[in-house]
Amino acid sequence: VDLLVDYLLNTSIHKQFSAFARGFRILCDGPAIRLFNSQELERLVCGNPNLDFDALQRNAKYEAGYSAQTPVVQWMWDVVKFELSLDEKKQFLKFFTGSDRAPIGGLGTLRCMVQRDGPDSRKLPTSHTCFNTLLL
Repeated sequence: VDLLVDYLLNTSIHKQFSAFARGFRILCDGPAIRLFNSQELERLVCGNPNLDFDALQRNAKYEAGYSAQTPVVQWMWDVVKFELSLDEKKQFLKFFTGSDRAPIGGLGTLRCMVQRDGPDSRKLPTSHTCFNTLLL
């Protein structure tokens, strides 16, 4: 069993892992990388797993006729925070920002914008992920 595990986790992927490790070291090697433990490094690479939508709502900006008090905006935040499952919240975040994870500082550090998408209320929501902008 030990030989099989060693083969599957080490020997069989040695070539691929060596190439990955070389590339990773080119980008991330140096004295600073040694300051991080494995959990901190994972957070730097993968983002923050804590999705605090209250912080995102508090820091959201509104334009084109919307404000935090606009009913449709309040309904959106209520649905996102209270009715969506964690997986659906991640999907919403990916639709809105292009990533299903929070940045290192959390969702409160995102500069997000919620805008009215013209006078036609029959349009489906769209987003500009490069600018963290949601058009309703």
